[in-house]
Amino acid sequence: MTHHHDDPAIEVGHGDAALAKLLEEGLDAINFAATHTTPEDQGELSVRAVDANGGLIGGLTGWTWSGLFGIDMLWVREDSRKDGWGSRLLRAAEDEARRRGCDRANVSSFTFQAPDFYRRHGYVETGRVLGIPGDAEDVHFHKSLVQDVPDTP
Repeated sequence: MTHHHDDPAIEVGHGDAALAKLLEEGLDAINFAATHTTPEDQGELSVRAVDANGGLIGGLTGWTWSGLFGIDMLWVREDSRKDGWGSRLLRAAEDEARRRGCDRANVSSFTFQAPDFYRRHGYVETGRVLGIPGDAEDVHFHKSLVQDVPDTP
């Protein structure tokens, strides 16, 4: 059997940045059409805490998309985890998300990471993905970012 150069092929490999970019562009086109949004409705968001020497205490990365704030990663170095840095980072990110017009937030956390942290900050569990290594689960959370407005006399 001969193989012609015009025959379709499947290639399997490791990370492929060019492929990831093409897939993102293809999915963005579908997502924007389905949600009536544009690339201008999206943005990246980051919060960084540094010590007096410029060393990283912790940080948060995420994104905003047409009213939705998504948290990708939140991390605080071990020697600073009991000092409230996670809460400060999260509050700063939520405040920025609100400033950008977001009224809701999503995040997931493995059971060995910080699901109780998110619960303490008003996030409500919406589901779990089973089968994470170490008999863990990926817990998905949602939170309304709409702040209650006090009654005015």
